Amino acid sequence: MVTGAASGIGRALAVALAAEGAVVVVADRELEAARAVAEELGGLAVGFDAGAESSVRTLISEAIDANGPIDIFISNAGVPGVTGGPEAATEVWDETWRVNVMAHVWASGMLLPDMLERGEGYLINTASAAGLLIQLSSLTYSVTKHAAVSLAEWLAIAYGEKGIRVSCICPQGVRTPMLAQAMSEPAGAAALRQGGLIEPEDVAEVTVAGIRDERFLILPHEHEQVAKQLALKGWNLERWIEGVRGFARDAREAGDES
Repeated sequence: MVTGAASGIGRALAVALAAEGAVVVVADRELEAARAVAEELGGLAVGFDAGAESSVRTLISEAIDANGPIDIFISNAGVPGVTGGPEAATEVWDETWRVNVMAHVWASGMLLPDMLERGEGYLINTASAAGLLIQLSSLTYSVTKHAAVSLAEWLAIAYGEKGIRVSCICPQGVRTPMLAQAMSEPAGAAALRQGGLIEPEDVAEVTVAGIRDERFLILPHEHEQVAKQLALKGWNLERWIEGVRGFARDAREAGDES
């Protein structure tokens, strides 16, 4: 099962998993696009709204009815939130929280009873490097992706000895439609360019390898920039905050000058 699989990272994940022999359920709010992907892969397409608990329940039910128990559930659907800080409208906060966090919560809550009874199952959440570090251009995105990472950590700790495997995908800049918003803000764009932009297929390749290794933290950027920044953040948070503050200031001043 891959949600948000009609395009971008989700589509690349669905294609890569099908190539490994998986029977893939393609879930997306763009049903026609999902059907095109499913037809290509010989899988099932299901219309899906990640921000609605009832839709998550229906998706899981339809997938099980069609193919039996779900072995791997990749909760990948997400939204970018909005540029800026706490002034974002309550409606935006609500949608971003439901899609980027609660969709993972609902799916795991519905899947775990059966997985625990079987003694096996794999839950994979697509978060972001922003969930480990920061998203300079968007508070809504940064906060919700931090929550998504925390959820995955909790699940891995709570259920790891009961046969449940958990992974968390944390890419930086990936060339998808969602990238445009982050690139529109100077500091956010500078951070993503520094980390390097990769293709959805690159994320899928690293994710399949991470699944094979049952790795919790899947970092698709090979240069290890995220891992190095995360280590610095954990070692000296004051220094990390000061450094990121300076980086953001310089990027925004350079953007104003241009």
